[in-house]
Amino acid sequence: MQDETGVDQARDRLLDASLPHVAFDGWSEATFRAAIVDSGLAPGLARALFPRGGVDLALAWHRRGDAAMRAALEGRDLAALRYRDRIALAVRLRLEAISDAEAVRRGTALFALPNHAAEGARAVWGTADAIWNAMGDTSTDLNWYTKRATLSAVYASTVLYWLGDESPGHAATWEFLDRRIENVMAIEKLKTGVRDTALWKACADGPLNGLGKMFGRVRRPDMPQDLPGRRF
Repeated sequence: MQDETGVDQARDRLLDASLPHVAFDGWSEATFRAAIVDSGLAPGLARALFPRGGVDLALAWHRRGDAAMRAALEGRDLAALRYRDRIALAVRLRLEAISDAEAVRRGTALFALPNHAAEGARAVWGTADAIWNAMGDTSTDLNWYTKRATLSAVYASTVLYWLGDESPGHAATWEFLDRRIENVMAIEKLKTGVRDTALWKACADGPLNGLGKMFGRVRRPDMPQDLPGRRF
C-alpha cells in the first residue's frame, strides 16, 4: 500500500508540475520534460509513470477532473432533484472541477489530432460513464451504450461552448447545458415509448439482438475490460 501511495504521489507531483507549462507548450514532450525538472523526479520514474509523455499527462489530468466530480457529487442530495437536474448538476460540477481553461483548450487541440482522437473519445466516454454510474444507472446491453453516447455528446459540446463563453458566471453555458439535457431526456422518453411497440420487440429479437451479442449481452458490472468505459 505504501508503494502504491508513493507512486500516486509521484504521479500527482509530476502532473501538478506540468500545468504551468501547458499554456505555452501544450500537452507535449516539452511540457513533460519541463515537468520532470520542476518536480525533481527521476526521469526514468517519470517515463515509467507517463510512457507517452504529454499525452498521458493530458489523460491523467482528465481523470483527475472526473475524480473531483465524483467527490463533489458524494456530498449532494441527488434524491431531492429531478433526474434531468441530477445530470445537469454532474456535468456542471465536472466543468467546475476544471481549474485551467487553457489546459482544456490545449487538450481539445491534442485530441482533435487523428492519432489521438480515439483516446480523446474514450476519455469523454469515461466522463459520461462516471456520471451515469453516480446517478445509480443500472441499464444493461444497448441501453447502457446509448445513454453514455448521448451524454458524451452533451458533455463534449458543452465543453466547447464553455471555452468560448464570457458571460458572468458562465451563465450562458449553463443555459446551453439545460437545453442539451432536455434533448437527452426527450431521447430517453422516445426510447421508452418505442420499447413498448411491437416493432421494437421485433427488432430486439432480430437485428438489435444480433448487435447486442456483438457487443456482448452481459450486465454492466460484469462487462469485459475491452469495452468502452471500462478503461477508466
